[in-house]
Amino acid sequence: MISNIFIFFMNVLVIPDGAMIVVPLIEKNGHTYLSPVNFSKYDNEVNLNPNFDVKLSSETPSGVRGRISLLAPLLEHADAAIILGQRPSDYKPMYNVLNELILFCGNGCNNAHSLAVNIVSNLDIPVLKLAYPTTRSEIIELIGKVNLFLQDFDSSNLNDDLDCDLKTKKDKFPFSVFKKILNNSI
Repeated sequence: MISNIFIFFMNVLVIPDGAMIVVPLIEKNGHTYLSPVNFSKYDNEVNLNPNFDVKLSSETPSGVRGRISLLAPLLEHADAAIILGQRPSDYKPMYNVLNELILFCGNGCNNAHSLAVNIVSNLDIPVLKLAYPTTRSEIIELIGKVNLFLQDFDSSNLNDDLDCDLKTKKDKFPFSVFKKILNNSI
């Protein structure tokens, strides 16, 4: 008996590029990881000034332009995306600096990272947005969410509750507490 199971192989974009906690999971699930460092997969000729829908001001810093021009050729090939949120400011590293960089990658320039997230979020593709893991249990949960996403590309119940800066939303405190803090700082 032959089952009617359809397996789709997708091209998955990761932001920040090279977050090795996610890349092996993409390949393990049979999908292709899109990386701006391997242009041979996409075109023989790389155009660093492609025409894409993002309008960059003439005042946009060259570093941001450069990073976005590396991302642009991948956009037309991306079928899905996984975005890791920013590291919390009060984060205490679980590993040494090199291991943290390998696992979660650096986001480079914050402006380029934010623009890349905005561009990818506006594409008509499934996007999984996950908070930066700060504990071992959060890393295990992140791996589980990525695997579930890569199996059916439904992110409706997997996305973490992140704000526009890809940071975990914090509870608001009452105005009376804010006023007390303000009065104590003067």
